Amino acid sequence: MKQTGGEQEHHKLTEEHWQAILANDVSYDQQFIYAVQTTGIFCRPSCKSRPPRRENVRLFSSADEALSQSFRPCKRCKPAGERLPDQEWVDQIASYLDKHYRESVTLESLAVQFNGSPYHLQRTFKRIAGITPVQYLQRKRITAAMELLSRSDELLSSVAAAVGLTSTAYFITLFKRITGVTPAHYRGTLQHNGTEVFDHEQSD
Repeated sequence: MKQTGGEQEHHKLTEEHWQAILANDVSYDQQFIYAVQTTGIFCRPSCKSRPPRRENVRLFSSADEALSQSFRPCKRCKPAGERLPDQEWVDQIASYLDKHYRESVTLESLAVQFNGSPYHLQRTFKRIAGITPVQYLQRKRITAAMELLSRSDELLSSVAAAVGLTSTAYFITLFKRITGVTPAHYRGTLQHNGTEVFDHEQSD
């Protein structure tokens, strides 16, 4: 970055940046790094550390820029590029899916988002979580659909769209595969034991 009056310029902290930090939004991890002047440490936006005071935050485009200003990388989120332990990596992917399940998400888009190949991401996620990222996403969507079905009279097509599924027929098929009942049957029997939701799912 350019030097101005002996002091290095840094990016302005916008409301969008600030909300990303507060929400630990992993989708911003490739866009900026934030440093905390009072601690001398810099982090990824997705870092789970306690949120800093807004007036103490400085933004940088990269870890190198933060390092050049004598900030130290956070040992928790490893913003300087050290490889995250697999468990942390999978936790970040799962957290992203929890927040973005209503959107169009593919294995390829996840691989781009989290800096890995689709094959490695899928293999690592399944080894740690016991299911593939797609299965995790499907379960998240069906769990959200169950909540909507239990508290609204929305059409099935509307419920499907609300959880990121554009095909009503596929939604019904997926719902029955995971829960063992159709969405209509589930809605009609709200006493259904939610702890058995995934007992009927077949392994891929």
